[in-house]
Amino acid sequence: MHIVIMGCGRVGSTLARSLEKRGHSVAVIDVQPDAFRRLGPDFGGRTVKGVGFDREVLIESGIAEAEGFAAVSSGDNSNILSARVVRETFGVHNVVARIYDPGRAEVYERLGIPTVATVRWTSDQVLRRLLPAGSEPQWRDPSGSVRLLEVHVNRGWVGRTIDQIEAASAVRVPFVFRLGAGIVPKRSTVFQDGDLLYVAVADARLAEVEAILGAAPKGE
Repeated sequence: MHIVIMGCGRVGSTLARSLEKRGHSVAVIDVQPDAFRRLGPDFGGRTVKGVGFDREVLIESGIAEAEGFAAVSSGDNSNILSARVVRETFGVHNVVARIYDPGRAEVYERLGIPTVATVRWTSDQVLRRLLPAGSEPQWRDPSGSVRLLEVHVNRGWVGRTIDQIEAASAVRVPFVFRLGAGIVPKRSTVFQDGDLLYVAVADARLAEVEAILGAAPKGE
């Protein structure tokens, strides 16, 4: 599919190259032509000088046939304005905007524009490494009611199956991180020593689930 990216900094250029490697067509917009050097000599997509909220620039980038738009420039206002123009004028609903101000990010999430709040993301990553109990989410839905959590699991669960863990805690285990790689477990998959367990849990049950999995299974 065709993806348009506004901003050719480190994030935008990396995103563009990654998408192209996956077989997608890509157009990159930036106000500074020199920024396109970050794409490298092998980049085969379009490069367009301008801003992502300019109608003519967007048309030149192929927005009419685009199935996705990412606004990842260094300016919050430009990113949000571009995302709104693309969605409201050109009808592209698969949009995401990078926002530095976490307060603004929450507002635009409620308006239906997915955002990546850089400061909030960084602080969450640090907290996840400081708090061994895993109380900071890997992902939270925009309403704040469901989260994907890397959860601390008591060693007593080693040798139990994912089915047993799910039944005991009433959660879903979408994946396990094992020996440097993520795996999608079967119900019969056995939890091993050193595994990192990721669970999908309702926010209201967070403390309960952490208490269940943080303790040894009942009967031991």
